[in-house]
Amino acid sequence: MVAIGGPHGTGKTTYAKGLAQTFDLRHVSAGEAFRRLAEDEGLTLQELAYKAEMDPSIDRRIDEAVKREAELGSVVIDGQLAAWMAGDKADLKVYLTAPDKVRFERIARRDGLTLQEAERTTRIREEGEARRFRELYGIDVKDLSIYHLIVDTSLLPLEDTMKTLKNIVSDYIQEMGGRRRSDVRG
Repeated sequence: MVAIGGPHGTGKTTYAKGLAQTFDLRHVSAGEAFRRLAEDEGLTLQELAYKAEMDPSIDRRIDEAVKREAELGSVVIDGQLAAWMAGDKADLKVYLTAPDKVRFERIARRDGLTLQEAERTTRIREEGEARRFRELYGIDVKDLSIYHLIVDTSLLPLEDTMKTLKNIVSDYIQEMGGRRRSDVRG
């Protein structure tokens, strides 16, 4: 199982879908689940994020669904807490990053916002999420020590970054010979 984390606008879902397709794995996205929930409730992402600050069951519901998928294995999971929710079930934990300006431009394009709206709403969401994740789970999203690999998705074109990630996953699979990383730890 591969867990892909990182802040909004770094390409978590894009890269997770590509890896899942290449390696014939399932794909689960916490971010897509959050967006679907907002849409189902007729809320903007910012409104649902605010609601989640008042109602911890929103985050827990999404995070528990991600954990259940992790238990099943053969999956690529993406989300800010994917690596933590997957825990030891994750064979490879990847953190994606990009400069704020790049992230905000991507979010503006994806969500049909102005650059200023994307920056403002993303900063508000991320501050609230960092606080909630710390309070709910004791997780500091700035602590990258649980990740095996950190990739800046702004350095290369999408196709080249995808190729790099696919090569790493492929090499990892070959190196492990089908065994889970947890089976060979000393």
